[in-house]
Amino acid sequence: MTIASQLSQTLANMEGAAANLKTFALQTQDQQAKQLFQQLSQNMDHSAQQLRGRLDYIMQEEPQYRSEVGGTYSSNQTTTTTQVGGNTTPQKKGGKNTIR
Repeated sequence: MTIASQLSQTLANMEGAAANLKTFALQTQDQQAKQLFQQLSQNMDHSAQQLRGRLDYIMQEEPQYRSEVGGTYSSNQTTTTTQVGGNTTPQKKGGKNTIR
């Protein structure tokens, strides 16, 4: 496994974790927990953005990695988002569980 594939996998995991934190923030009724989840998701988004920049650089410098990374990476990936209470969060389908 090359550094490009490892970075791509890590980036996907970070984006998934950020999405989960945003979902937790929406589902909780505890304001302190909501703020914590929002702050953590913002930190994770910032870290993912930095990692994406590094991966973009690697892909420009070493184009052979594009075929290896394949569909797990796109330099202009987008996530469907929803505006809720002044916060942009990923669109989630599914149950209505509440985290407390």
